[in-house]
Amino acid sequence: MPAPSRLVALDPVGEPVHPTPSVGATNWNGGITATRHLLDLGHRRIAVISGPLDMLGARARLVGCRAAVGVRLDDDLVRSGRFFFEDGETHGRDLLDRPDRPTAVFCGNDLQALGVCSAAWQLGLRIPDDLSVVGFDNIDNARWCCPPLTTVRQPLTEMASTAAGMVLALANGGVLPRHRV
Repeated sequence: MPAPSRLVALDPVGEPVHPTPSVGATNWNGGITATRHLLDLGHRRIAVISGPLDMLGARARLVGCRAAVGVRLDDDLVRSGRFFFEDGETHGRDLLDRPDRPTAVFCGNDLQALGVCSAAWQLGLRIPDDLSVVGFDNIDNARWCCPPLTTVRQPLTEMASTAAGMVLALANGGVLPRHRV
């Protein structure tokens, strides 16, 4: 009989296809929250730059955005890219250089959002006067933007603490009440 797992995955990128316990963020709810914020500001032409769609979290954020916006999300304003500054900048320039440009962009992470801010600056657009941008993760660099980047905070410390508690419980022979938190 194999030894019981003493491993806990932290924010797994794909669908769980094995019994390994895991702790992840509420990416779907974060997508809804970010999009509702933009809708509450009066935006109706909202673009989305998601992360790679083969990643569970990226898909969940996009689906959450679609749930908040409903049929008003224009698929022509949806892009998918890597969670890199350069992808945000490239997709941002493409979206913002259009004659019918969006008034807001929700990005799959903060690095993409910082790239969109750079593209906006290069095109002479002012944030938040001409464009609203929302990121995801709340990395330290988000506050370096001027104005500071609006972002969905991913509770990394709490996630790590929960995962550590699960590992300790498993190491001590305990049984987890839930395998996915």
